[in-house]
Amino acid sequence: MDTANQLASVGKFQVLKLPLGFIRVLEWLFAIFAFATCGGYSGQLRLSVDCMEKASSNLSIGIDFAYPFRLYQVSFEAPACEAMRRERVFLNGDYSSSAEFFVTIAVFSFLYSFVATVVYIFFQNKYHENPRGPLIDFVVTVVFSFMWLVSSSAWAKALSDVKVATDPDEVQFLINACKDQTNKCGSVHGPRWSALNTSVAFGFLNFVLWAGNIWFVFKETGWHKGTARLAGGGASEKQGDTFNQQPYNQGSFDQSGSYNTQGTMGQPSEYSQVGGPTSYSNQM
Repeated sequence: MDTANQLASVGKFQVLKLPLGFIRVLEWLFAIFAFATCGGYSGQLRLSVDCMEKASSNLSIGIDFAYPFRLYQVSFEAPACEAMRRERVFLNGDYSSSAEFFVTIAVFSFLYSFVATVVYIFFQNKYHENPRGPLIDFVVTVVFSFMWLVSSSAWAKALSDVKVATDPDEVQFLINACKDQTNKCGSVHGPRWSALNTSVAFGFLNFVLWAGNIWFVFKETGWHKGTARLAGGGASEKQGDTFNQQPYNQGSFDQSGSYNTQGTMGQPSEYSQVGGPTSYSNQM
């Protein structure tokens, strides 16, 4: 408890309320969901082969497959419908490269998001003191944004191919006995794709998070601060030039004393006392 309290007192958890830290936490969580839903998947489909010779029939043939979806290695036994003979059938396709690439990006995103969050909380001063820290953070964020887009798109295409390759209506044509119209082949049930569909959705959500966080990471770099400093200095100089260009004009007294703005005296205006005598004869 003492160690935890010391870490809490040293750390600056207020950064998690800012977009930079809050999005990093979301990236960490969404990366977990992405590689868990894809890397932990296992599916099954079942077929039925009803032969003319009922003794050779098999009405529940289970076919299991899982990550990383090297389907060409998945095999099952099917009745040949000839004197109790059985044959081994293999599925078609290898989609491991796209699946493993997707999971690899998710794992590395999880690790980097966790390390970046720890740095934001406990080493924020060192993060801002060294200009290379925000710059590296910015470059890595851009790279992961691009990688999430590529890996999610590749995995979405591979997933559609996996669905076709494991479709029971397509798999039954791999069985020789099903090519004979005298035998009846059908689908008992197909695989469930909810987990893999969720993994694709989390992949594109991770892309949105990382791409959206580029701006907030860029604001911490020296490039943005230098641009803001130059923009602020230019605005200050512009205001100073505007102030210096404004002339100082004194008010004119043309109506009362004909005093113009250049400081010259014109002709004096007639002065008359209010209520005073207008002539010497009136005083008499």
